[in-house]
Amino acid sequence: MSEANLKSFWKQVIQDAKNIAEAEPMLSSTIHSRLIQHESFGCALAQILAVKLGDQDLDALKLQNLFQGIFAKNESIIAQASADAQSYVDRDPACKSLVEPILFFKGFQALQAHRIAHYLWKKKRTFLAQFIQSAVSKCFSVDIHPAAPFGSGILIDHATNLVVGETAKVGHNVSILHGVTLGGTGKDVGDRHPKIADGVLLSAHAQLIGNIKVGKGAKIGAGAVVLTNVPAHTTYAGVPAKQVGVPECEMPATEMNAAFGLEE
Repeated sequence: MSEANLKSFWKQVIQDAKNIAEAEPMLSSTIHSRLIQHESFGCALAQILAVKLGDQDLDALKLQNLFQGIFAKNESIIAQASADAQSYVDRDPACKSLVEPILFFKGFQALQAHRIAHYLWKKKRTFLAQFIQSAVSKCFSVDIHPAAPFGSGILIDHATNLVVGETAKVGHNVSILHGVTLGGTGKDVGDRHPKIADGVLLSAHAQLIGNIKVGKGAKIGAGAVVLTNVPAHTTYAGVPAKQVGVPECEMPATEMNAAFGLEE
């Protein structure tokens, strides 16, 4: 996302926030303190995440300063977060404004905290990265290893019980529902977790196990147990999962249609 697009994004967030604050006076002070008073999305997001994750073990103000410093040095993280927030407005019919994922949706917030942990992991600050991972797991019921990279435009819907292993990789514009596991077999070492290409839809409680590849634009059905590679632009479902057809569009993640059958 370009600098101009980031400014436009933040301008829209502030406008949405002002409209909500006017319509809901009871929330006005919270919306002002979390969003409207901040000069940038990075500043606001740093405070939002710090307030959520801070506790007696890690002071919220110290976390806020850490997060804000990371965002200031790495605008790419903020660009990714902006694309993530926009994905909710574009794909989730329950989301009516950019304010909702930023303030309320734990899938969005957990992913942004993970992006910070991932940055720290790459900087060899692994213990602090794991501490943030633990805090995210406790707060949001989302457990993503700090080593796992995610692309931009990620929608994690509901998010509860999402598990992503150390060597997993997730591409761009992927949609993930609750209960999904990107896990290992439990005995392998080294590169042992799934690789998810762009535009993939992972439906609720799909379990993807081992060092497998899910190709671009694939759809994984709810409750599927995937143990083998999934070709691009195919639909897999069942236990164990097998091909049951093809998605109705090139990028099923953007359509968020978890059903399969008539369109196959």
